[in-house]
Amino acid sequence: MADELILLVDDEPNIIQLARMYLEREGYRFISAADGKEAMEMIRTKKPDLVVLDVMLPELDGLEVCKRLRREKNNVPVIMLTARDDDIDKILGLELGADDYMTKPFNPRELTARVKVILRRTERFSMENPSETLRFGDLVIDPARREVFLGEKELSLRTQEFEVLWVLAKNKGLVMTREKLLNLAWGFEYFGQTRTVDVHIAQLRAKLEGSGVHIDTVTGIGYKLTS
Repeated sequence: MADELILLVDDEPNIIQLARMYLEREGYRFISAADGKEAMEMIRTKKPDLVVLDVMLPELDGLEVCKRLRREKNNVPVIMLTARDDDIDKILGLELGADDYMTKPFNPRELTARVKVILRRTERFSMENPSETLRFGDLVIDPARREVFLGEKELSLRTQEFEVLWVLAKNKGLVMTREKLLNLAWGFEYFGQTRTVDVHIAQLRAKLEGSGVHIDTVTGIGYKLTS
């Protein structure tokens, strides 16, 4: 059974109650916050393993909470909830550092599935060739420590950025379609859209800027890592 701590930030009691029921049924520990300020305090003191964060919140909205977390170098995984099926909210959330998003109303089984997928990543990397350090140009990836270096400089990567870079590096020089990246970096159970991949690629490119390693776009197909 799982034992990770999940923080749900939402001001709708019925959503909190429903999510609690499904997540606790799967063995997760559960806490909740009703506004952005309370969420920031709970993240700092309770140190949850994952945060489910509504965009529309009192005090601080979800986008601002996510922005502040990443500015503080807090890489806790974040699933963003948006009340509208609006690409603007989704893309903004991803660009500010969210790992995933869902549109409300959502199926609590799907939420549970996405939580499982994200939390399984660290476990998968610890079991899958933990000592296999990848080197490509001036890029060094240590999966056991989940550290990435460009020369002497350590890169600060969020969970999902690390996953995408790891998949590209293990398949260096090969063209990876967006669908393949979704399957390998997010997991076979992932329900999202390929636009998610594009946003994370853009973030990685910014962090790799100035190095000898590049993420090339193969028009109409996907991406590949080159040096």
